[in-house]
Amino acid sequence: MAWEWQVFCKDTITTEATVGCFGKGGEITYLDWMLSAWGWTLSVSALAFAVALVIGSLMGIFRTTPSRWLVALGNVWTELFRNIPLLVQIFLWYHALPGIFPVLKGVPGFFLVVIALGFFTSARIAEQVRAGIQSLPKGQRYAGLAMGLTLTQTYRYVILPMAFRVVMPPLTSEAMSIIKNSSVAFAVSISELILFAMQATEETSRPYEVYGAVTALYFVSAFVVNRVLIYVEAKVRVPGMAAGAK
Repeated sequence: MAWEWQVFCKDTITTEATVGCFGKGGEITYLDWMLSAWGWTLSVSALAFAVALVIGSLMGIFRTTPSRWLVALGNVWTELFRNIPLLVQIFLWYHALPGIFPVLKGVPGFFLVVIALGFFTSARIAEQVRAGIQSLPKGQRYAGLAMGLTLTQTYRYVILPMAFRVVMPPLTSEAMSIIKNSSVAFAVSISELILFAMQATEETSRPYEVYGAVTALYFVSAFVVNRVLIYVEAKVRVPGMAAGAK
């Protein structure tokens, strides 16, 4: 088997090699196409993680409050979205729900995938935030309330700053996983890395080079996220505090 990395320097229309591997004057090489697809992958992942972090945190908090209604809402949300396969959720948002809710017909498929991936991941984050809050000594909540803080203020200033430090490792894993999970977006024709790989392989008949490069980009993306969040975790760690200590 001979490797031909020059395939990325070829024009996607004429298949002629381009000097410098980047298209000029409206030309697009396979390298241009792959980098564009990488950008779509990162965009889907970043926006979905933002959605997941906000909603998942709220649902995790709801599940630890004294309100039975908020606990029920958090539990229903978590069980609903974590027990339905991600691909099924994407198909529901893309194919089924726009027929039920006509307002969704005008929403670009990119944002529907972001919502589906974000909601799916939010259920996992909700469970992690709940566990992080419940791992803290109960005396922290009582101390905040005894100082005259409201329950909302106690969560904001006392409980959540410590809870998020506890759940940083699993949040790092979720951030890495969401990049890999974004690959299912190809099923609804989002121009991300997997869709690029499938189409480029069909056009060039060079699966080893194409899938090798795509694999490397997924690895680099997840690895960079891992290193950045580990650095953040080290910076916000409270000295002498062990995660889950009572």
